[in-house]
Amino acid sequence: MGAQVATTTGIERLAALVRGARSVVALTGAGISVPSGIPDFRSPNTGLWRHVDPMEVAHIDAFHSDPARFWRFYGERFATLAGKQPNAANHALMALERAGMLDAVITQNVDMLHRKAGTSELVEVHGSIATCSCQRCDERVTRAQARARLSRDPDGVPRCASCGSPLKPDVVLFGELLPAQALERARELCEGAELLLCVGSSLEVHPVAGLPELTHAAGGAVAIVTQGQTPLEHLAAVRLTGDVVQELQALLAALGLQPR
Repeated sequence: MGAQVATTTGIERLAALVRGARSVVALTGAGISVPSGIPDFRSPNTGLWRHVDPMEVAHIDAFHSDPARFWRFYGERFATLAGKQPNAANHALMALERAGMLDAVITQNVDMLHRKAGTSELVEVHGSIATCSCQRCDERVTRAQARARLSRDPDGVPRCASCGSPLKPDVVLFGELLPAQALERARELCEGAELLLCVGSSLEVHPVAGLPELTHAAGGAVAIVTQGQTPLEHLAAVRLTGDVVQELQALLAALGLQPR
C-alpha cells in the first residue's frame, strides 16, 4: 500500500508541475520504445548490445573498415524497426501536446516512433533511420531505397548510385559528433523549459545526459520517469520508476486528458 501511495503522490506532483509550467519539454530515450517491441541497449537479457560489441558493429570506424559487417548488423536492425508502431507512451506525449501542455520532444531514439505518432516539434539528436547518405557525394535515399539496394548488392551493402560508395544510415554512430544544429536546438529548449520530463532514458550518454542540468541550472524542474537508476537522481523534483506507459497514462488521468 505504501508504494502505491508514493506513486500516486508522485503523479499528482508531476501533474501540478505540468499545469504550472509555461514550457514543458520531454527528453526520451530507448525505454519509451520498449513497449513497441524495440529492445533497449543495456538490459542484461534483452538489450541490443547483449550479443555484440557496439564498438565493432556500430562505430564509425567499423563502417569505414568493414561496411559488409556493419550492414549485416544494421540491415537486421532496419528490418526489425520497419514495422514498429508508436505505443501508448508516445501517444501520451502527443495528448499533452494537443492539450498545449508540451512544447517539444527531444529524443535519443532513431526509430521514428515520435514522428509516426505525430509529434510537431521533434529534435532527433542521434539522427534517424529514415534516410541513408553517401559520405562521398552526399546522395541521400530513403530507408526503403537503401533496403532495396542492400538486397541487390552481392556483399549486402547498399551503395551510392553515383559513386558506388557504401551508404551510411543518417544516425549518429559511436565515434561521431551529434549534429550541431539539433544539439543546439535541444540545449535551447532545455534552457527555456520550466519542466523537463525525462522518459525512458538512462541519462548516461553525453552530451544529451547533460541537458537536464541545463534545465535545473536555469531554474526549471526535472522529472525522471524510467525504471532504471540514472546518474541524475539528485536533480529530480519528481521520480517515477514504474512502467512508462502506466506512468504517463496516470499523468494524463491526473490532468483530465484522454489518450487518442
